[in-house]
Amino acid sequence: MTRLLHLNVNILNAGVFGGSWRFPGTDALASYGIEHYTAIAKKAEAAKLDAVFLADGPLLDPSIRHRTGNSFEPSTVLARVAARTERIGLIGTLSSSYNDPVEIARRLGDLDYVSGGRFGWNVVTTAGPVAARNFGRLDEPDHGLRYHRAASVVEQVVAAWDGRTELRSPQGRPVIVQAGGSSDGKRLAARVGEVIFSADQDIDKARAFRTELRRGAANFGRNPDEIVVLPGLSTVLGSTEDEAGRRRELLDDLLPDAYARDRLSGQLGFSVDGLADDEPIPTELLRDPTAAGGSQTFNRVVRDIIDRDRPTLGQLLKTLSGGGGHRIVVGTPERIADDIERWFRTGAADGFNVMPDVLPSGFDDFADHLVPELRRRGLFRTEYDGTTLRDHLGIGLPVAGAVGDSPLVSAT
Repeated sequence: MTRLLHLNVNILNAGVFGGSWRFPGTDALASYGIEHYTAIAKKAEAAKLDAVFLADGPLLDPSIRHRTGNSFEPSTVLARVAARTERIGLIGTLSSSYNDPVEIARRLGDLDYVSGGRFGWNVVTTAGPVAARNFGRLDEPDHGLRYHRAASVVEQVVAAWDGRTELRSPQGRPVIVQAGGSSDGKRLAARVGEVIFSADQDIDKARAFRTELRRGAANFGRNPDEIVVLPGLSTVLGSTEDEAGRRRELLDDLLPDAYARDRLSGQLGFSVDGLADDEPIPTELLRDPTAAGGSQTFNRVVRDIIDRDRPTLGQLLKTLSGGGGHRIVVGTPERIADDIERWFRTGAADGFNVMPDVLPSGFDDFADHLVPELRRRGLFRTEYDGTTLRDHLGIGLPVAGAVGDSPLVSAT
């Protein structure tokens, strides 16, 4: 069977760029209404994408002062999306740090059943002090402790799904999705992850990451061919290279500086307020990712950019453009298809978790112009072959009881 790309669309409020809500012709408040999500999901289903994806955190993000946010809890949105669609997969983020495993198992298991087997759970270990304070803690739990809890929660949830005798979905149980960038994260991903999100900017590092995960899965007795690695990809499309470049420049100009600085401060683990735009970040302020707090994955991504390009602070803020650190590709459909094909054919990715620059217009461009180009190259499906998310991903159901046979994370 010919290997084909897997593509999700991340419905991230008004788009991945920090200034996307200010883009001309964009309804800045659209993400506060359910039709925003259902309309994009219908478009994604018409384009035969594998799934729609919703990121989330159990907190009211202070950055709401500078950009719009996600408005609803993911399983609530995806229940409505399920009712308005027939085939598209539904992947929602729920925290393993602050949710009860019994409640997660029932809520997501029921959603998988009523959707006809289309659900995937993106397991996250919630970083940052804001969420911690929302749950009565003074600060976030230690990184290692978050992953120990994640391992335990996943084991309990999967055991509950495997133990169901009624209301079992056609795919058996939801797909486990995870983003494993740290050593603990990669171990958890290799043990239980079926779809793995990543944030690599460099093709060689992405290929090494995928190889490492597949080898780790094999060491746990799993079939490495049933692990789907999807790096994040932010797209800025234009009918010409100049048009795409102008669109990117406008998005950079629309980026609220306060938001970009707050976002970067959270990634690096120290405040960049007061630092000059035209000077590099002082090296003495940079901390080891394991000591910086927050997300080790995005800390490493930003550090790699700093080490490789030596940008000034202003250049770094524009490079990231408030998008968190995922790779940004700018150009025509043919140019971006070249990039996607290169990563796919050289083993750096099984597909991509696509984050359009602006929603819905950036995704309209992706679905209407880039997807047909990928089809012309024989890289993407023209029709769905099945009805469940596992069908779309080409992965089977793991053996019941396989999770928990050995520790998911090493002792710390």
